[in-house]
Amino acid sequence: MTFTSRTPRVAAARKLQRRKDRDQTGRFLAEGPQAVREALAAGVVIELFGTGEGLSRHAELAAQAQVVSPVSDDGLAALAETVNPQGLVAVCEQVDVPLHEALAKEPRLVAVVAEIRDPGNAGTVLRTADAAGASAVIFAGDAVDPYNGKCVRASAGSLFHVDVVRAPLDVVPDLNAAGLQVLATSGYGADDLDTLADDGVLAAPTAWLFGSEAHGLPSALLDAADRQVRVPIYGGAESLNLAAAAAVCLYASARAQR
Repeated sequence: MTFTSRTPRVAAARKLQRRKDRDQTGRFLAEGPQAVREALAAGVVIELFGTGEGLSRHAELAAQAQVVSPVSDDGLAALAETVNPQGLVAVCEQVDVPLHEALAKEPRLVAVVAEIRDPGNAGTVLRTADAAGASAVIFAGDAVDPYNGKCVRASAGSLFHVDVVRAPLDVVPDLNAAGLQVLATSGYGADDLDTLADDGVLAAPTAWLFGSEAHGLPSALLDAADRQVRVPIYGGAESLNLAAAAAVCLYASARAQR
């Protein structure tokens, strides 16, 4: 039996494109073979939808799923959010963990995205933090949903590799209590990233705070941080975007901690 966009199971899964339904069910959609592969490895796939071609091309993934539901092209199009879907969409259990659980692991590198609203940026920071060896990414305050479809795709599977935490905005005391120095990024920060690297400051366990591109970090977080750090600009650019700044800062810490 091949399901269509009007099949109740497809219609129910499609509702997970809305944050309200993701929050109510504790489930989300992972689209494309890369995301599905990582979700299967993490053991969180509840149901795998795929076109005949998609299931045939990625038979090794279909073999790992407990429930496989063939769908028509229009059925997959209803579930996918991209213009050219790649034949697979999985319904997954959400993977975030409580803040205390993530900090109990004594992490050495943590990224905090505070009230950022752009899902593409959030997913890219997730991917970058994973690549730099961070063990947790904390979505603080009124931040974008980490299970937003664009965020999941931009993370390129890294959503399943790090501890994803949703926490209140006043997260700094918990980070300090876990033995982390808290460095807030700011274009007007008193401390220069290169100087901190030269002085050995970045070798300590660190949580980096990143704010939205439009508004930066809330003043309460800037004030609570141990240091306010600026990334030096050597050319004529006014600033770096969020994802680029996160990459520079996280890799500076990763290198110092090696």
